[in-house]
Amino acid sequence: MAKEINNDTIAKFEQDLNNHPVFNVASHAAQETGIYKASQNLQTKIDLDPTFSIEIETGKPADQKQSGRCWMFSALNTMRHPLQKKFKLKDFELSQNYTNFWDKFEKSNWFFENVIATADKDLGDRKVSFLFTTPQQDGGQWDMLCGIIEKYGIVPKSVYPETANATNSSALNDTLNTLLRKDGLELRRLVNDGKSEDEVQARKEEMLNDVFRVLAISLGVPPKKFNFEYRDDDHNYHIDKDITPKEFFDKYVGMDLANHISTINAPTSDKPFHKVFSVEYLGNVEGGRQVRHLNLKVDEMKDLIIKQLKSGEVVWFGSNVVKDSERRAGLLDTNLYRRDQLFDVDFSMSKADKLDSGESMMDHAMVITGVDIVDGKPTKWKIENSWGEKPGFKGYFVMSDSWFDSFVYQAVINKDILPENLKKAYDEGKDNPIQLLPWDPMGALAFKY
Repeated sequence: MAKEINNDTIAKFEQDLNNHPVFNVASHAAQETGIYKASQNLQTKIDLDPTFSIEIETGKPADQKQSGRCWMFSALNTMRHPLQKKFKLKDFELSQNYTNFWDKFEKSNWFFENVIATADKDLGDRKVSFLFTTPQQDGGQWDMLCGIIEKYGIVPKSVYPETANATNSSALNDTLNTLLRKDGLELRRLVNDGKSEDEVQARKEEMLNDVFRVLAISLGVPPKKFNFEYRDDDHNYHIDKDITPKEFFDKYVGMDLANHISTINAPTSDKPFHKVFSVEYLGNVEGGRQVRHLNLKVDEMKDLIIKQLKSGEVVWFGSNVVKDSERRAGLLDTNLYRRDQLFDVDFSMSKADKLDSGESMMDHAMVITGVDIVDGKPTKWKIENSWGEKPGFKGYFVMSDSWFDSFVYQAVINKDILPENLKKAYDEGKDNPIQLLPWDPMGALAFKY
């Protein structure tokens, strides 16, 4: 039977409060400066000195501005770093807007196809409701960007630059989602009215034409061919005429996308280690590369990341960046704020409990470019963010190893460095992955505005 709070209980709590010797000092500090400042641990700034025993120089960070394209910026950063070095192009960037255009276009088709497939379900069905809640958005996953590049290639930022609707995407997302919801309801009616598949697909194509127009007006028409003209760091002039986006990727980037796989660390009871997972309704390119995650223990993930850094290759990763972080200082550390000491309350939770309860989930992707190893163990990690040069150490952050344990959930690993048992586990599971529900936290990164 439910029990209400009574006055005797409140009196007991007040007495307990008065018995805390630091109550007055703590309350004054918290009320005057706020919880985070009052509980900030200054030792973190000393411990997270930006010096690393293994470090890959990557140059000036990019800036995603007021958009949720961290996954895209970070993935393109991993591809531009070798290009910058090979072709001597300081501060060169690949076009985030180009992949943004095709991602939104493909997501629209993905939404329509899922609406058609679920037309027999009630609008109140949780999965149907999920689809209509977020028809498309700025977020995504590594495999989703690979699917775009494999189909459409890539171009330099100078060829297809950012626009106002790319750097501040709220108006475009609102406009596009209004259109998609309206059209999605019509597609459901066509299916339920018994229209043929050809009739439904013909109407869908007309709808996609509208989507293309909205995107072209908002972001620009993506180039089919272009001239890649540049002067390298030695002031030598180069021009590559009439090159296609796919030819540009093959010639200038050349990353073996098929050989880079997503690994996750999700220690929840529903996700056995060394199994491959996918997330229902998560994707963009119909008929293209689909999202796959190989679940690893956290120390296995760390060992692979260190091995990849030692080989000279940076690492794309997904995490919960809003937790225990200081944006301006560029610090990520579980000891950054000692709220337990401020309130004399135990806030500790396991990583699994944080995921299961919704306390934590992936909300941001960045790039690991270095690590400091002491006595054979990592102590802190160098992070390239995509928030420009103002935060942190000219755009770079420092992440403690304890923060990695608690809030890092995903890392993209070159398959060549996987031990044989993990290669086998991935190969055996990739074609028949365990399906997670659409709202699983391992898909959260893809639903960012």
